[in-house]
Amino acid sequence: MNPAGLDRHVHHRRAHGEHGLRLSPRHRRLAYAAFAAIWATGILWLFFHYFLQRQGEFGAEPHPLEAWCLRLHGMAAFVALWLAGLLWAVHVRHGLARPKRRVSGIVLIAMFVALVASGWLLYYASDDALRDAVRLIHWLVGLALIVPFLVHGLRARRLRRAQE
Repeated sequence: MNPAGLDRHVHHRRAHGEHGLRLSPRHRRLAYAAFAAIWATGILWLFFHYFLQRQGEFGAEPHPLEAWCLRLHGMAAFVALWLAGLLWAVHVRHGLARPKRRVSGIVLIAMFVALVASGWLLYYASDDALRDAVRLIHWLVGLALIVPFLVHGLRARRLRRAQE
C-alpha cells in the first residue's frame, strides 16, 4: 500500500472511531506471517546449528540447510523492520497513549529493539567473545518474544470482543 493509501486508510478508520490502533486485515496478516517466518527460521537455525551438525572429513560440519535458514531469517528480519515502521505509524504511537495494553506493547518494543541491535552486532561484530554473548542474548530474546506477542494479541482480541 502506498503512503497516500495508508493515510486514507488511517483517516477512514479515525473517522469511524478506531483512532488508528488496528491494522487492516491485509497488514495484520502480513505482520503475523512475517513474525511467524522470523520466529520459525530462527528456531530452525538453532535446531540445525546445535542438533544436526554432521561429521565431515575434518570434524563437525554445519548442516547444509543451516545457511538457508539464516538467509531466510535475515530476509524475514528486513520485512519485520519495514513492518516496524508501519506499526509505529498506525499502531504504536496511538497505543502508547492508551493504558490498556501499554505495558505489553512497551515490552514488545524493547524486545524488538534488542533483537535488531543484537542482529546487527551478529552481522558486524568481529570479536568472538562478543559474538558468543550477543548470539545467546539474540536467541533467548527471540525465543521468549512469543510470550508477550501472544499476550498482547490475545488481550486485544478479548478487548475487541468485549466492545462488540
